[in-house]
Amino acid sequence: MDNEILIVGAGPTGLTLAVDLARRGVAHRIVDRDTEFAGSRGKGIQPRTLEVFADLGVLDAAQKHGGPYPPMRGYQDGQVAWERVMAPTVDARPDVPYPNPLMLPQWRTAEILRDKLTELGGRVEAGVEFQGFTQDSDGVTAMLDGQPVRARYLVGADGGRSVVRKATGVEFIGETFEQHRIQIADVRVTGLDRDHWHIWTNAEGPVLALCPMAGTDTFQLTTTRYDSVDLPGLVREVAGFTVTDVGWSSQWRANVRMVDRYRVGRVFLAGDAAHVHTPAGGQGLNTGVQDAYNLGWKLASGSEELLDSYESERLPIAADVLGISNKLFTRGIDRRDDAMDRSDPVLRQLGLHYRDSKLSVDTRPSPGSLRAGDRAPDGLAGSRRIHEALRGPQFTVLTFGAASYPGGVSVTDAPAYDIEDAYVVVRPDGYIGMIATEAADVRQYLGRW
Repeated sequence: MDNEILIVGAGPTGLTLAVDLARRGVAHRIVDRDTEFAGSRGKGIQPRTLEVFADLGVLDAAQKHGGPYPPMRGYQDGQVAWERVMAPTVDARPDVPYPNPLMLPQWRTAEILRDKLTELGGRVEAGVEFQGFTQDSDGVTAMLDGQPVRARYLVGADGGRSVVRKATGVEFIGETFEQHRIQIADVRVTGLDRDHWHIWTNAEGPVLALCPMAGTDTFQLTTTRYDSVDLPGLVREVAGFTVTDVGWSSQWRANVRMVDRYRVGRVFLAGDAAHVHTPAGGQGLNTGVQDAYNLGWKLASGSEELLDSYESERLPIAADVLGISNKLFTRGIDRRDDAMDRSDPVLRQLGLHYRDSKLSVDTRPSPGSLRAGDRAPDGLAGSRRIHEALRGPQFTVLTFGAASYPGGVSVTDAPAYDIEDAYVVVRPDGYIGMIATEAADVRQYLGRW
C-alpha cells in the first residue's frame, strides 16, 4: 500500500507519531482539517516527555524556545497578596537528566515537530477533511475530501471532538461540567512584567490570570468570566493594564472523558481522541505524546500481538492520569491552599510503567526495586550516557558486570539499576522489556518481538 499508516490530526500527538514513523522509514500520511496551528493551549512539557523529545531529536529546539515556569504572584484589591512557586526546581540526577517541566506553548511544540518531520522527508497535509472509513482484513479505506484513500492502519489523533473516534462508534465515557468554564487567549500586554505568572482574585475566587509564554512576547490569558468578549476591557478593569493585541482565543469547559477501547480492528485512537483532561497538572498533551511514542514502534513492527499491547498498556495509564488531573482540578474548585501545588513527582510522569504488560519479563529469582516494565533510568555506559545509547528506533541490550552480549552496551555506572551480572533489554520506547540472567533468554525475547 502507498500509505502504510494514515494519521488524522497534526497536533503534538499525531506529529510525534509521524516523526517516529518517518525515522523508521515507514510510509505514512498525516492530514489535518485545519490550515493554521495557533494557540498556546497545553504549555507544560513534563520530564518524561523531554526524554521522548531527546530520542526524537527535538529536545534542543524545545529547550531553545522554552523556559522554566515563573513564580506566581497573586493580587487582591489591587495589592500583591501572595507569591509562590508551583513546584521547587529539582537538580538533575544521574538517572534523571531532565527533572523539571519546561514551559513551551503548544503551537511552538507543534512547529518544532513539524520542522523535524520535514527534515525527515515528511509533511503535514493541511486543510484535508476526514469523512469516515471502512475496513477489511487487509486495510482501511478512508474518505479524505470525498476521495477514497487506502492504508494498512488508521490512527485518530484528531482531538477531543475526534471524527475518527465517532466513526468507530467507541463511546467517550465521562462527564462535562458546564458550570466550570474559562476563556483562554494569547495576548500582548504593555507594562506588565514577564517575571511572574500574575493572578487576580476576588472574594469568589480567581478572576483573571496572565502567564508569560516562554520564548514569545505574549501572555496566556485565562479568565473565569468566560462570557466576556471584550478581553482588553476586562484586563483594563481588573488589572489596570493595556492589551495591544488578542491572537488565538477559545472557550474551555471542564471535560473529563476517555474511551474504553484504544483499538477497533485496524483503527487506533491516541491523545485527546482517546482521553481529555482538565488542564490541571499539565498532563494531557504529555499523555498524548506518549500514546504516540508507545504506538509508533508497534505499528512499524506489523506484529498483531504488539499492536494489541497498545491498548492494554496505555488505557490504564490514561485512566490513572485522568484521575490525577481531576483531583488537582477539584482542589482548585474547592479553593484549597494547595490548589496550585505541583510538587508531586507523579506529575513528571517518570514513574509510569508497564509492569503488568505481557511484554514485561523478568527471569530473576528475586526481582529488585527496578522491574521489567519500568522506564529505563539514565547512567553511564563507558564514555556516554545510557539514554544516548538508547536513542534510535531499536531494541537495546544493556549488560551489567560479567554479562556480555553481541552488540550490547556495557553499563559502567548506574546505581539506579542495582543489577549485577545480568542483562536489561530496553524497548524502542525507553521502557525495560526484560531483565534476565541468561543470554539465551535475551535471544529468545528479541526473537519473539
